[in-house]
Amino acid sequence: MITGTRAKLSVIVLQAFFQLFQVESVSFTPAWWVSAPCVFQSWFVKPYFNSFVTRTNTCGELRSAHVGQKVTLYGWVQYQRQGLFLVLRDFQGLTQIIIPQDEAHSHVKELLSNAPVESVVRVTGIVSSRPLGQENPKMPTGDIEVKAETAEILNSCKKLPFEIKDFIKKSEALRMQYRYLDLRSFRLQSNLRLRSQMVMRMREYLCNLHGFVDVETPTLFKRTPGGAKEFLVPSREAGKFYSLPQSPQQFKQLLMVGGLDRYFQVARCYRDEGSRPDRQPEFTQIDIEMSFVDRAGIQRLIEGLLQHSWPEERALIMTPFPSMTYEEALAEYGTDKPDTRFGMKIMDIGDVLRGSDIHFVQNALSYPHGSIKAICIPQGVVSDCSALGALRLFSASLLEAAGLALRDPTAFHFLWVVDFPLFLPKAKNPTELESAHHPFTAPHPSDASLLYSDPTKVRSQHYDLVLNGNEVGGGSIRIHSAEQQRFVLEKVLKEDSEVLSHLIEALEFGAPPHGGIALGKLLFLLNS
Repeated sequence: MITGTRAKLSVIVLQAFFQLFQVESVSFTPAWWVSAPCVFQSWFVKPYFNSFVTRTNTCGELRSAHVGQKVTLYGWVQYQRQGLFLVLRDFQGLTQIIIPQDEAHSHVKELLSNAPVESVVRVTGIVSSRPLGQENPKMPTGDIEVKAETAEILNSCKKLPFEIKDFIKKSEALRMQYRYLDLRSFRLQSNLRLRSQMVMRMREYLCNLHGFVDVETPTLFKRTPGGAKEFLVPSREAGKFYSLPQSPQQFKQLLMVGGLDRYFQVARCYRDEGSRPDRQPEFTQIDIEMSFVDRAGIQRLIEGLLQHSWPEERALIMTPFPSMTYEEALAEYGTDKPDTRFGMKIMDIGDVLRGSDIHFVQNALSYPHGSIKAICIPQGVVSDCSALGALRLFSASLLEAAGLALRDPTAFHFLWVVDFPLFLPKAKNPTELESAHHPFTAPHPSDASLLYSDPTKVRSQHYDLVLNGNEVGGGSIRIHSAEQQRFVLEKVLKEDSEVLSHLIEALEFGAPPHGGIALGKLLFLLNS
């Protein structure tokens, strides 16, 4: 919020601006808007879509206030009915076009009546109110129609492989083959614009409000030990290759060593692994790094960032987000990314069954740390599913299929999961350790001494942001000591530290304490 002298100055500047351009309200007209300075344009949320183009209006903006105006529209023919009218579509919406029936406009009638669906046309005509009783309340432009006077087919469309309608089901393969046609659908148009708006608001929050610097980092780099497999790019020298970075992790740490203090980037990342519904071989993440910060500072930053950029049409999000430890998440939900929109927590019922004569129950309880755990199914619904851990979610799906509402699809339940283990046993060789996340994560301050005596017991300063059972972000406070980084690589992970010699050397030149986070799947989930 602007306060004090800046607030007074802003009011004076706005008043001068309104007087200069003779603006009386926020319903702006094209002439002064195009000539207005960009700094003033950016203050207003609603953009003007008709600058620099030959149309007068979009197909989604005409209302009763435009009745009597002569307009020129461009768009695609959504459908046409019996040579009487057609519906014109563009990125913003639909407008009904009345095809003239008089002899004077016979050429316009013939042209529009024979225009194939999805042809690109230009129509000029007069906006009029729809006849009483023929209004369409489901359309934003449903109170008006445009009576065509002139028209031109700018490009005719051949027979389509599928209809451009959201409710028409198409195979994924067909959609990918004709991606450019699929992009004409309102759903995908909305998704792309939502993403654009959120990223713009994130830039505003980070750069304009909190002094972050947008830095573009290299795409061609050297191999990073650990993590996912990397794509290789051959160089002009035989036998030598570049790697495409899994993330800008090392670059942003080097930027902190360079004293940049606050960095962010809308970063492209690459991983040579099988595609999943929520991740492709290349994807985008909001990448952030800060100097002199702790976990609480990163969490407050992200909560403020999401509140600032959150779409108005989505359910409100409340801050601060709740938090739980990694061990609590596993104990209560059987996963490190729990969906907290519904209960059905895992409960220990060992004390209840300890006196029973059921043999396998007593056998399980006889082991050290032995326990019997269960999930309480609501409303007495019985499922034959062994609903523990990941099966808790499967049970929820079964219950919802049976008509029980558990997970609100419009709700957004954020959760911080903290205190992850720093290292985990390797799946193929449990006697060896690997990083639970990546080798640059700092140990928890309370466990720092255990790093040199019993690294399996060390907690990390890693934190995940979870939304409705999906990990949408992850980050950590980093190791900023060259000695500690070398020990982790060589003694704990048994990696060749020479591969990261450039980073280790950088840490020796007065590297500040630093940490960061990357948000990856958030936009995907919002669009799902």
